[in-house]
Amino acid sequence: MRVFVFFTLLSIAVLSTAQPLESGTLEFLNSPYDELNPVLGPDGKTLYFTIANHPNNTGGLKDPGDIWYAVLKDHAWSEPIHAGPLLNNRSFNGVAGFAEDGNSVYLLSHYAAGGASPRTQGIAQAQRTGAGWGEPVNITIPYFQNKAGVLYGTMMPAGDVFVFSAETYGTRGVEDLYVTRKDVSGHWTEPRNLGSVINTQFQELCPALSSDGRTMYFSTNGRKGRGSFDIYKATRLDDTWTNWTEPENLGDINTEGRDLFYRPYAAQDLALFTSTKNSDGYGDIKFQGRNEPLQQPVVVKVDTAATIPTPVATDDKHVRVYGRVTNSKTGESIPASITFTVSTATKEAKASETAGYTVQVDAAQEYQVRIEAVGYISTLEKLNIRTYEMSALEMNFKLQPLEVGATVALRNVLFEQGRTNLLSGSSSELDIIVGFLKANPSVKIELAGHTDNRGIPAQNVKLSQARVDKVRDYLIEHGISKNRITGKGYGGAMPIASNDSEETRQLNRRVEFTIKKM
Repeated sequence: MRVFVFFTLLSIAVLSTAQPLESGTLEFLNSPYDELNPVLGPDGKTLYFTIANHPNNTGGLKDPGDIWYAVLKDHAWSEPIHAGPLLNNRSFNGVAGFAEDGNSVYLLSHYAAGGASPRTQGIAQAQRTGAGWGEPVNITIPYFQNKAGVLYGTMMPAGDVFVFSAETYGTRGVEDLYVTRKDVSGHWTEPRNLGSVINTQFQELCPALSSDGRTMYFSTNGRKGRGSFDIYKATRLDDTWTNWTEPENLGDINTEGRDLFYRPYAAQDLALFTSTKNSDGYGDIKFQGRNEPLQQPVVVKVDTAATIPTPVATDDKHVRVYGRVTNSKTGESIPASITFTVSTATKEAKASETAGYTVQVDAAQEYQVRIEAVGYISTLEKLNIRTYEMSALEMNFKLQPLEVGATVALRNVLFEQGRTNLLSGSSSELDIIVGFLKANPSVKIELAGHTDNRGIPAQNVKLSQARVDKVRDYLIEHGISKNRITGKGYGGAMPIASNDSEETRQLNRRVEFTIKKM
């Protein structure tokens, strides 16, 4: 998820160490576009990275990211080279890592024949050939789902551990960090949430691991940092992958901008990351030597017609919330209305396609956030600002296009255990659905109720049907024609996660609706 904030400066950071890689000039490497996810190739002289919304991407300017690479020669990086049609399609593409022997590359997406957008999600693997990288082969991870639209993560060189950020059922906020591992039989385990020490109600993104797999680096906007996203590190205390030391801010490497994609390379005594500080407003690739402080970049003016959003002044009693709203399928920015509600007070903001939105809200409050856009399905999020110490917060939202087949999980519609009584707070999301259906009078929906697999199957079906009927009755009572709403309870027959633990069973207890007709 990226916020496009435009400035009229482009930085060229030149760092000096004994390593030739780090002393290479970045003059041709960074561009006015968004450089993401830098990963050093096995030879130490090829740098792979993703560029978003580049006109030469497979999907053109609307493409959320293609893989490019640059080669180090004579202490300078070449201009970026597109990695070609085998590794890129119209979805987000990125490198997760390389095998120990350097002959396999792991990729942050699934692939389909002919370069089409894939219908499945996950990661893939391609083998080195005499002519470059071969055609990717999809890797199946059970119960893998990512509603974020783009996948960030790191594969260990042994090819047996993949850590990643994803928005899925049961996340504590938007994106959380997860791990999946290859078991003794060679199969991947279902993703496991890394737990509340790491994950917050906000975004955790782009994790990477040290060479021994014990220390994890990641970015988050959910802690008191220097800017919108800061880089942190934490140490794993055991093999459960849920027991960690308290995350530690990396300090001076972080800025008031977005600092992301930190990856250490012990053999080269350096780390790669991206930052929007002193860049052209998008992410630029930066290098940091482990034993030397980051030097100040040389700033060069660039002629651009971009727009600078007007900042909103804040004090210790207010928080500046900003971000953008995007199409969940394409990643394209869209205009939208965002309403922040606390008690009876509301604050409204308008998101534009270019500058996103920015709004000032009171600190230490819990908000309901309503996001609406013409041609998209409205949604409701929660924002709990628990402190007076936060000055700015980035919140990005994704909306599903209004189309037949779109399915929406009602994450805030909750029931008493084993009963059909709605818990307090459920009406807010149901009212969103009422407003959506009234604004789109030709839309017909089908409700679906699901449980976990505990108990007697017939009773689970009965309970899920009763909950569907409860939601349907609410919509009808609030002015929606009964002819526009059908519904069915499926019990535990359609799980989206394992039923082996309470953490994953709760993901299966859900109510959804699907657009059946427009």
